[in-house]
Amino acid sequence: MSEMYIVKRDGRQEEVKFDNITRRIRAVCDGLDPKYVDPVSITQKVVEGFYTGITTSEIDTLAAETCAYMSQRHPDFSTLAARIAVSNLHKNTSDGFSETVRSLYEFHDKQGRSAKLISDEVYEFVQANAEELNAAIDYRRDHDYDYFGFRTLEKSYLLRVHGKIVERPQHMLMRVACGIHTGDVQAASETYDLMSRRFFTHASPTLFNAGTPTPQMSSCFFVDNAGRQH
Repeated sequence: MSEMYIVKRDGRQEEVKFDNITRRIRAVCDGLDPKYVDPVSITQKVVEGFYTGITTSEIDTLAAETCAYMSQRHPDFSTLAARIAVSNLHKNTSDGFSETVRSLYEFHDKQGRSAKLISDEVYEFVQANAEELNAAIDYRRDHDYDYFGFRTLEKSYLLRVHGKIVERPQHMLMRVACGIHTGDVQAASETYDLMSRRFFTHASPTLFNAGTPTPQMSSCFFVDNAGRQH
């Protein structure tokens, strides 16, 4: 282990330190059953997958996947896996919703052409009301997702720039709320709050497209003809 190093988020190389990894895992173990969830034993399993040059972000991913695999032993491992994964995403993304919207709006493809992922109308609305919209977001609610739910969001719903996820789940929900209620800050904030507290959610086309330059939000529906008389 003494010859192995990890790469920090700022690019610095650092010798692998077992205690630092254990401390990182222990920090997100609050409220979990210590009879099952032991940070030291988890760290021992995580370091088995290490290689020279592994990044701290990759360590978090490895730790989350290790805990997810261990969830067959106890459901607290799934909770821990989600906490680690969400924390990792937070470390790699912006704390500001309006800043995230700006990066999505200013996105250019590899040929340097504008390929904005936010509509002009929504971008202007968010920037004009940035302080209020930023303040309305509660990032603690990202920790309410279980691991597999969060991974589904990561894989299919959160917007990316050059392959890198830039949205947090709360950013996505506020983007959707702003896409639906552009021009009405109070309605956007209320819709965000209700969605983030899971009183309701929108269908996938809305979560995918609301707030983007192609806000096609229609979805499939069923008509019950069981009671129709012929």
